[in-house]
Amino acid sequence: MTAITVLPPAGDGWFKSSFSQGNGACVEIRFEEGLAHVRNTRNRSGPTVAFNRAEWEAFLLGAWHGEFDMPA
Repeated sequence: MTAITVLPPAGDGWFKSSFSQGNGACVEIRFEEGLAHVRNTRNRSGPTVAFNRAEWEAFLLGAWHGEFDMPA
């Protein structure tokens, strides 16, 4: 997987999970020009990590199958 770090896209369109508890410990996502941009909610003006469609879909499938669950 090749992720690139870029400056966050300007404007609206960022969203976070409906499961977020609103305590600032979240990430936000924005889709733009074939990329999924991910940023830390606590640092909205900081850099983002951007993934192309194949990388993002691989991540979602891994999350769905529990590959990224925190160890007990």
